[in-house]
Amino acid sequence: MILTPITWLALVALLLSLLPFLMFFKNLKDYLPPPEWRPVGGTGVSVLIPARDEEGAIGEAIAAALAAGNDAIDLEVVVLDDHSTDQTARIVREWSVRDSRVRLKEAPELPPGWCGKQHACWVLANRARHGLLLWIDADVRLEPGSISRLAGFLDRSGAALVSGVPRQITGTLVEQLLIPLIHFVLLGFLPIDRMRKSVSPAYASGCGQLFLARRDAYFAAGGHEAIRATLHDGINLPKAFRRAGLATDLCDATPLARCRMYHGAGQTWKGLAKNATEGLASNGMILPATLLLGLGQVGPWVVMVVALMREGNGSLAFALGWLGTFPGLLVRLAGVKRFGQPVVGALLHPVGVLLLLVIQWQARVMAWMGIRFAWRGRSYTQT
Repeated sequence: MILTPITWLALVALLLSLLPFLMFFKNLKDYLPPPEWRPVGGTGVSVLIPARDEEGAIGEAIAAALAAGNDAIDLEVVVLDDHSTDQTARIVREWSVRDSRVRLKEAPELPPGWCGKQHACWVLANRARHGLLLWIDADVRLEPGSISRLAGFLDRSGAALVSGVPRQITGTLVEQLLIPLIHFVLLGFLPIDRMRKSVSPAYASGCGQLFLARRDAYFAAGGHEAIRATLHDGINLPKAFRRAGLATDLCDATPLARCRMYHGAGQTWKGLAKNATEGLASNGMILPATLLLGLGQVGPWVVMVVALMREGNGSLAFALGWLGTFPGLLVRLAGVKRFGQPVVGALLHPVGVLLLLVIQWQARVMAWMGIRFAWRGRSYTQT
């Protein structure tokens, strides 16, 4: 049988769709929530929250962090007011009066060459009192018992830094299409078992919303100072640890915390674009990412439609394209069940992937053109 070009394309798309499918389901047995754990003799944990104009979120973040501890945890919550122009500092100050475990610190001026968040996290680490450092974003809500469970996971894993993706709360359609792709990309393309056997920076991964580190290891690795110019701490902080020969690990943080990362289409688009060039949109990744995600997840739908128009629904190309639509759909439906993701985002999976690729290319082109990117009142140059 002579295969037509569209049939070859359908076959390639099917094979590429199977790669993240097989990796995702293999990873599910390794990417697990940490069990309940109660430290013996007390464990000191500093919950560190960088805050810049977070008056609508910081109070709930503090309340949830305080409730996430227990009597076996010596807990403090340190908030760094990063030159807010709203009532963030006042709210934190009121909390510190009510509860002595809460401390407010003021950020010094941002030094040249630093990203605002990395500087805030570095300053917080230097102000912390305890041996375990837990960074969370102001929009993260820790669940009761989560701090002990994370500390237990850190202890058992033997890693110096652990992270996980909290349950992602989404509102608008664009959020539902794009935000759940965090799990798809993470579990579909990172071999977690290999990551745990190696300290190679190639396997560095984490979620900037939630990091727990051993204090001594953090400073030995250079901490956030080692990544001061970057925007993507989710990848770059674990990479700094691994470059220092220290292990990092991941757990399923779905039951440990929740986060509404962005609100609305515009904020979601801009938020995902701000650090894209340090991930999928980097010079070395943009073309492979387009091939793997575009051809593997959008391609089967395209070739199925083209084959239907050119060769009919009885053709081999149509059958291969049809088969190629299932791996991505099954992965996304598994994400609905396991991580509480929205069904509509799963059903419209190829649309979400297409939008994600558009964001990556927009960020890449902006970087090539030297266009600076504004975020939270500060301007950055993407690489």
